[in-house]
Amino acid sequence: MLSFNPMLSVIIPTFNEKGNLAPLCERIDSALKTINLPHEIIIVDDNSPDGTAETAQSMANTYPIKTIKRLDKRGLGSAIIDGITSAQGKIICVMDADLSHPPEAIPEMYKIITSGKAQMVIGSRYVKGGGTSEWIWYRKIIGLIAKACGSFLTPVKDVTSGFFMFDKKIIEGVKLEPRSWKIGLEIIVKSGVTEVIEYPIVFIERESGQSKMELKEAIAYLLHLAYLVIHKMKQAIGNREQNT
Repeated sequence: MLSFNPMLSVIIPTFNEKGNLAPLCERIDSALKTINLPHEIIIVDDNSPDGTAETAQSMANTYPIKTIKRLDKRGLGSAIIDGITSAQGKIICVMDADLSHPPEAIPEMYKIITSGKAQMVIGSRYVKGGGTSEWIWYRKIIGLIAKACGSFLTPVKDVTSGFFMFDKKIIEGVKLEPRSWKIGLEIIVKSGVTEVIEYPIVFIERESGQSKMELKEAIAYLLHLAYLVIHKMKQAIGNREQNT
């Protein structure tokens, strides 16, 4: 991979993920060094009491880390948007901090975008080669329901994936709103991007820390879906009026 390839910004929203930062950043850095890719790792932390932000700052001498510490907890959605806003890279990657997403997939996802095959790549559990580790039964049910609901908006199979990459050009002029943590779905709907490829990944249950999936997050997702359905309907009506 040639050095003039576009810079990659890896955005990682965190809350109480101190124990996962070192192995995650080491794996990201190691994966990207294999293709000699210029990159930055942006940690957006919601004032974690376990010292996640301070740990990230202390690692900046080893890895190209930028830390954004937000003093008031505002949630994953707004953390991702703040990370995108501060990113210097032309290609954006969003992933979780809990080691559930494989950093080793990043180089291939990047190649898909920079080769012109797609403008957005989803790390997908629901295509051939993808899957999940030993999920708790109720989380599997929640995932399937979320997938079914999201299918009304896009043919993408893994609409709730928190691991995705895109060319920053597709969100130029797009107003992103943190109504839930599924900013990837919002980008697909609001940008109107059609060149989306799902890259198979195996989702691994977190190794340390506590899952942030709560009932209020599930409700926020459903409300977000309703908002996006209305947005898409208004968009379709507006396009129809312009063509008449």
